[in-house]
Amino acid sequence: MTPTGKDSLNTRSTFTVGSKTYAYYSLPKAAETLGDLARLPFSMKVLLENLLRSEDGETVTEKDLQAMAEWLKERRVSREIQYRPARVLMQDFTGVPAVVDLAAMRDAMTSLGGDPQKINPLVPVHLIIDHSVMVDEFGTPKAFERNVEFEYERNSERYEFLKWGSRAFDNFQVVPPGTGICHQVNLEYIARCVWTAETDGETLAYPDTLVGTDSHTTMVNGLGVLGWGVGGIEAEAAMLGQPVSMLIPEVVGFRLDGQLNEGITATDLVLTVTQMLRQKGVVGRFVEFYGPGLDNLPLADRATIANMAPEYGATCGFFPIDDRTLDYLRLTGRDEEQVELVRAYCQAQGLWHDSGAEQPLFTDTLELDMSSIEPSLAGPKRPQDRVLLSKLDDQFNEELEKTYKKHNDPRVAVEGENFDLGNGDVVIAAITSCTNTSNPSVLIAAGLVARKAHAKGLTVKPWVKTSLAPGSQVVTDYLNESGLTKDLNALGFELVGYGCTTCIGNSGPLPEPISKAVNENDLVAVSVLSGNRNFEGRVSPDCRANYLASPPLVVAYALKGTVRSDMVEEPLGTSSSGEPVYLKDIWPSNEEIRTLIDAHVHSSMFRKRYADVYRGDDRWRAIEITGGDTYAWPPESTYIQNPPYFTGMTMQAVSPQDIARARPLAIFGDSITTDHISPAGAIKPDSPAGRYLLNRDVARGQFNSYGSRRGNHEVMMRGTFANIRIRNKMLDNVEGGFTRYAPTGEVLPIYDAAMLYKQDERPLVVIAGKEYGTGSSRDWAAKGTVLLGVRAVIAESFERIHRSNLVGMGVLPLQFMEGEGADTLGLTGLEKYSIDGIPELKPRQEVEVKVHHDDGRETSFTARCRIDTYNELEYFKAGGILHYVLRRLAAA
Repeated sequence: MTPTGKDSLNTRSTFTVGSKTYAYYSLPKAAETLGDLARLPFSMKVLLENLLRSEDGETVTEKDLQAMAEWLKERRVSREIQYRPARVLMQDFTGVPAVVDLAAMRDAMTSLGGDPQKINPLVPVHLIIDHSVMVDEFGTPKAFERNVEFEYERNSERYEFLKWGSRAFDNFQVVPPGTGICHQVNLEYIARCVWTAETDGETLAYPDTLVGTDSHTTMVNGLGVLGWGVGGIEAEAAMLGQPVSMLIPEVVGFRLDGQLNEGITATDLVLTVTQMLRQKGVVGRFVEFYGPGLDNLPLADRATIANMAPEYGATCGFFPIDDRTLDYLRLTGRDEEQVELVRAYCQAQGLWHDSGAEQPLFTDTLELDMSSIEPSLAGPKRPQDRVLLSKLDDQFNEELEKTYKKHNDPRVAVEGENFDLGNGDVVIAAITSCTNTSNPSVLIAAGLVARKAHAKGLTVKPWVKTSLAPGSQVVTDYLNESGLTKDLNALGFELVGYGCTTCIGNSGPLPEPISKAVNENDLVAVSVLSGNRNFEGRVSPDCRANYLASPPLVVAYALKGTVRSDMVEEPLGTSSSGEPVYLKDIWPSNEEIRTLIDAHVHSSMFRKRYADVYRGDDRWRAIEITGGDTYAWPPESTYIQNPPYFTGMTMQAVSPQDIARARPLAIFGDSITTDHISPAGAIKPDSPAGRYLLNRDVARGQFNSYGSRRGNHEVMMRGTFANIRIRNKMLDNVEGGFTRYAPTGEVLPIYDAAMLYKQDERPLVVIAGKEYGTGSSRDWAAKGTVLLGVRAVIAESFERIHRSNLVGMGVLPLQFMEGEGADTLGLTGLEKYSIDGIPELKPRQEVEVKVHHDDGRETSFTARCRIDTYNELEYFKAGGILHYVLRRLAAA
C-alpha cells in the first residue's frame, strides 16, 4: 500500500531523472513550515517522509510532524507515531507461523461473517526459505545434495503450505530453498533504496522501508534502507495495513574515523562496535553511523555492522546513502536507471551523505578510530563479550574454572578413533550466517587461508566438523572462478547448503563417537563459527562454549583444533617439510584479498543468479498444492495445525481482567534470550515435545527441530522454556526447562506444571532479570508464553522486540523499578501475585504488585507497565494485535 491522501503541508513535488518525472513528498518543502530539518539524522528524515506520505489523518497529524521537527531541540521527544513500512520480509522459521496465522484469520473471518479475502497482504511480502537446511552431511563433495534431499524429506509439509500461501495470497512471493539467506537476498536483489508506485496518474518515489520477521532484518540498513525486526504477529498486522506504533526514537551517532589496518577484518570491526554499543546502552534507540571513516568502508562491511544491531541492542544501525551505496547497486546487477533514481531522489530530499558536509545532530555520540581495531572473537555465550585473539586461551581457561568448574582434566579416548578429546577442543568450525558469509573480503580471506595452509600440508584436526554455508549462490561463483573452492574443499570446508545452518542451531549431529565422548565425560567442547549468535544451547547440544569469529579464523581454528593454545604465538601445526606453521604464515594480505575480489566478483554473477529467483529447483517445482482461499488443515500433520487463538472469538472484545493470586511459573536471571524461551534447535525425546511426537508415531530421526515445527502450536507450547541450558532460580542447581509445582512441591517440566495450573484455573506469571527476551525476533517466545497460561512477565528490563510481542499476544509486561528485582525483594517462587487495575491501565504507568507469601504475610512492590503506547494498549485490551486487526477488518 502506498498512502497518497491529504497533504496538509502541501509538500508534494516532482523531480526528473532522464526523461522520466517522479512525484515525491519533499522534505525541503516541509522545512518551510516545520523549520530547518537539514541536521536531522538521516534515519529520522526517512521516518518524517513516511509520516508526510500517510493517508490517515486520524493516526498521523501535523502535531506528529511538528514533533519530528522539534526533536532537534533536545535531540529527543516523547511522542508516539505510526510508521508504515513499504514492505515485509520473512524467513521460513518465522514465516510459517505467520502464514498459519493468516490462514487461521481467514477461517475466523468466515466465522465472523466477513470476507476471507480481506485477509490479504496490502504491501509486498517476500518470504525466503533459508532456515531449514541442516548440516547432516559434511566434508564430502556430496554434502550439498544430500543435505538438500534431507531438507525436502523433513519439510515437505511446510513447503507445500508455503507454496499454497504464495498462490492464495496477493503480494506474497516465496523464494525457494537453496537460494540464499533472506538478508543477503534482500541486500543483493529485493532492496531498491528508493521504491516507486503508480498513484494518481503519477509515479511516486519514496524511501525503501520495511519490517522483517527476523531480528537481522537490520542488515539492509547498510544499504541505506530503514528496517528492523519485529515479531511475526506485528508483521502480520503491518501486512494487513496496520501501522507500526512506536515512540519517536533517540538516535545515537557513531562516528567512524580512519580505516582498518593490514590483516584486520570486518568481523573484528563489528565485534568491537557491538561491545562498545552494548556498554553504551542503546536498547530502543536508533544508531546512525557517520564520519570520514564511512568513505573507507565498503558496503559489505557496512552491512556486516548493520546486521549485528540486535546484538548491540539497537532498533537499527543505519548507514546513509552515498557513492559506495551506488557502487554496490551496480555490482549486484541493479540497472542504471534505478541507480540514478536513487541518486536523484536522495539529493533532492537531503538524504545524500557527504562526509565533508555538516553532519547531523544526535541524542548522544561515541566514536571509533578503525585503525585501533585488533583481531577479536566473541564468546563463550554472548556476542557482546569480545575477547582479543591473543587472549582467547587465557579467557577460556578462566571460564573453564569459573563457569564450568573444570580444571586441567585429562583428555579422553574417542571410541574407534586414533585421537582423544579434551576441554576446549573445537568440534565445530562453521563458515555460516548472514553476517559474514557473503562479504567477499572475509570469504576470499578464508579461501586464501585454506590455500596457504593446504600448500604447506596442514590438515584440519580429525575431531572438527567443518562446513561452508554461504548466504548467497554468488559466493560459490567467485570462489569457483578464483580457484579457492578446491582449497577450502581440501580442508573439509565443502558446501553444505545455502542457508543459516549452524548459526541458528542447524549444525546437525556430531559424529556419534565424538558426541559420546563429549557427553559421557562432560567435556566443555567448543564451536567456532562466523555467525552472530552464540547463546547457550543454540549452536549444538554438544557445545557448551561457542565463539564468534571471522571466516578466516574459523579455518585457522579448524586447523588448530583447540582454543586452549595461543593462536598467535604457538604453531597451528607442522608443514609437510617438518617446519612449524604459524597463523602469520598463512594469513593473507589486504592486497591479495583485494586483487581476487577485483578479478572475480562481477555484476554478471548477480544478474545470472537472480534472473529467475522464484522458480526454484526441480524438487520445489514438483510440489503439488491443494486448497483455495482457505487452507485445508491436514488433521494428522505434526507440522501445520490450526492454532487456537481465535477459537470462540466474537466481534466484542473482552477486556483483560485483574490478575488474582497468580503463581510464578519460573524465576529467571539476567540475559534470558528468546532461544532460552523458545528454542530453535533439537527436540529431546524425553521432553514434552518429544513425547508428543513419539505418541504420534514420529520416529526420533524425523523430529527435525523446534524451528521447523513452528506451524504446530502443540509442539511449540511444549517447547516453551525448554532450552537445555535455561536455569530456573526456583530450583537449586537444575539445568533445563523445569519448575516446582507449588501445590505438591514436585519438580516437573515447565509445560507439565503449566497444564496442571491450567486445570487448577490458576493464572501464572514469569519473573526475570535484565535484558529479558534478547536475541531473535521469534514470536513463539510470546505465543508459547500465553498458551502456557502466563498473564504477566515481570522483568528488570526487556529487549524491544520481545516486549512488543508480549503485548501483541495480550501478555502484560511489567518492569521492576530501578535497582529492584527478585533478589532485592526476596522473591523465591513460593508466593502468589495479584495485580489490580488492569482494565484501567495507561501506557507506562506505575502498577502495584501485591505479594501473598505462603506464611500469610502480604507485601507489595511497584512496577512500571511496559505497554509503551496507546496503540499497544488497544492491542492488549483486544486480546492481542491480531484480534484487534481481525475485528476491524470484519467490521469494515
